[in-house]
Amino acid sequence: MIVEMPALSSFKPSKADLLAARDKTVSDVLSPGLSVVFVGINPGLYTAAIGHHFGRPGNRFWPALHAGGFTPTLLTPFEESELLTLKLGITNVVARATATADELGADEFSAGGRMLEKKIRKFRPRVMAVLGIGAYRSAFGRPKAAPGLQEEAIGDTAVWVLPNPSGLNARFSAADFGALFADLRRWTQGH
Repeated sequence: MIVEMPALSSFKPSKADLLAARDKTVSDVLSPGLSVVFVGINPGLYTAAIGHHFGRPGNRFWPALHAGGFTPTLLTPFEESELLTLKLGITNVVARATATADELGADEFSAGGRMLEKKIRKFRPRVMAVLGIGAYRSAFGRPKAAPGLQEEAIGDTAVWVLPNPSGLNARFSAADFGALFADLRRWTQGH
């Protein structure tokens, strides 16, 4: 069961804050020796305005992470650094913030895929989990990729693809996300 995310903080970005966040980046949460690195498509304006991954209220990443058994408690975006103690990390395919991922071009996805591959080769997590099927397909030139474990790896890092947990992705329920994240966790523990 997925519970509602607790209040993020007293800071709520204004419209001006959101407009000023366009093209900003959010620092990666990465270190060597991680079990799973979760890869978002790119930061949204709300996320860039607050400076923490998957920050927009309604994004189902943090509840799915908890429901899938990756975190013992439901974390907020402001607690993202705690992921490192759990051997988890976060980065993005494309670093720059936009209002929607539709604003990103094919060239940005390709360049982002190359940069992501360099990061993964540098940090060498056991699994890279891309949170966006279309983003993975575009960034890595895999037009027929389906959710789940991919045949291709990056060095010794397995590649797993999950749907985008954005609140805009109505195709998957909160329970679906919890189950999909749990599948990844079980696979990771068994390998």
